[in-house]
Formats: sequence, structure tokens, C-alpha cells
Amino acid sequence: MSRPRRFVVTGLRGQVAQSLANLGAARHDVEVIAVGRPDLDLSKPERIAKAIEAARPDVIVSAAAYTAVDQAEGDEDVACIVNATAPGELARVAKALKVPIIHLSTDYVFDGRKSEPYIESDPVAPLGAYGRTKLTGERLVASMHDDHAILRTAWIYSPFGKNFLRTMLRAAETRTEVSIVDDQIGNPTSAIDLADAILKVGHNLLDSSDPALRGLFHLTGTGEATWAGFAEEIFAISGALGGAVARVARISTSEYPTAAQRPLNSRLSCERIGKSHGVVLPDWRISTADVVKGIRQARFKWERVE
Repeated sequence: MSRPRRFVVTGLRGQVAQSLANLGAARHDVEVIAVGRPDLDLSKPERIAKAIEAARPDVIVSAAAYTAVDQAEGDEDVACIVNATAPGELARVAKALKVPIIHLSTDYVFDGRKSEPYIESDPVAPLGAYGRTKLTGERLVASMHDDHAILRTAWIYSPFGKNFLRTMLRAAETRTEVSIVDDQIGNPTSAIDLADAILKVGHNLLDSSDPALRGLFHLTGTGEATWAGFAEEIFAISGALGGAVARVARISTSEYPTAAQRPLNSRLSCERIGKSHGVVLPDWRISTADVVKGIRQARFKWERVE
């Protein structure tokens, strides 16, 4: 029997890193090694090579990022190091080690003005610092190493860390009503589904040199919702399980000002990755129900990050 393939993922507490770790623990064909601070600090790119080389990867998964979207507006230099310079260095190391790299990017590279879901070849036009730094990261990864898959995703939720789903469940414990934006639309994406897809993409990259498996792809949950619609589904599932619920007051983006401007349309078309890698994520409602049930049943081994 061949040894498990080693997926080395950046970050310890990230939603995708923890999801990968959980999946890896349940499978025999992969070994997931999460590397993070202090051994790996993306704000210090000069130290990346040593940490990654020590982990002896078969595949590098560049999952960690500077994701404080509003804070990035006043901290763009640091965000650029973490979201652009560091992934570029990870790709350089991957090339030196002759292993593929899977890099996660974001819907924030688009301005959200398109009326249809975005495809990979659509013009990019980030609205803020976070999107700009992630776009630069995409370009550096692609320029550093041909053996790459860049996966743009969006609206990630999971039983782990800080995310919209967990925020809604906590809010319902103390509030009877929450005001949620209803004019931004996107594809809610389970980090668990995303992690499963990353493992499949990684295996594909290792098994074949086909150029169609490499490049830029969109990868999100199937189906779409507004934030308000997503919240209502979360509460409906929670209520059916005997958990806390809250009413949703639908508001506009203009009624909820933030430092960073959000794209109104975050929908991504995932046809390309379906055709190339055979990856199609489940409907977001199915996955949302699974995550809410899993939280209530304490099914997942996860690190509480409030």
C-alpha cells in the first residue's frame, strides 16, 4: 500500500485548515499537516521556506490569509505581505520542491457590478485593499510556478472559527431580531465541502500533468442567496433542531456602512472546475444544515475561536 499523500496547509485556526485537518484524520489516503505561527508566519516571508521544507509536502495548500476586510483598508501594507508576497514565496518553494500548490483566493477581486455569475476570464476590479492584495497574490502564484491551481471562493462558513453562520447562531441566543443586508448576493460555501474538493484537486494535480487541471478556477457552494436569505435558512434549521432563532430584518448595504466596500454580486460560475476536475460542491442549503447539526451535536473536533 502506498503512503498517504501529504497536504501541507498554511494556518492553524483557519476554517479551511481545520476542515482539512478533520477530513485528513478520517482518511487513509492523505496526511494533512497544518503549519502556522510561530513556525510559519506569513508576515515574515523570509522564514516560509524553512517551515515548508521541514513539513515535506506532496502538495502545498495556501489557505491562510489576511481576511480582516475592513481593517485592511488602513493596513494594506501588511495585508499585501500576507496575501501577496507570502503566497508568491510559497509558490517559489513549491517550484523548488517540485510539488503543486493550491492557492485560495476570493470573489473580492471583482467589483460586483456584473448581473450574472462571474467566470474566470471576466475583468477584475477589486473595490478595496483586501481584494487588491488577494489579486496580487493570485498573479504572483501564477507567475512563480506553473504547477498551480488557484481557487477563488466566497462566503465561507463552517463549525470552526469566526464566520457568518456561527455569528448568527450566537446572535440568536441573546436577540430576537437581527438586521441583515439583503442586496448583496453570493454563493454560501461550506469550508468542509471546500476542503474535500481541495483534496480531490490535489490528487488530480499529482496524478496528471494535464494543463487543463492547472490555472484559475472558481469554487463555491451550489446555489445562491443574499446574506438575509442565508441567515433565515440558518435560523430555520436551528429552530427545527430545537435551537435558538431570531427574526431577520432585511436592510440595504447603505444602511450598514463599513470601511471596505463589498461587491453586491459575489456569485461565481464553477463550470470550469466541474469540467476539469470533476468537482461540484453540494447545494449550500444541504451543507448549511449539516454544519448547524454538526455544531449542535458536537460532531467536529474544532478549536473554539470567539
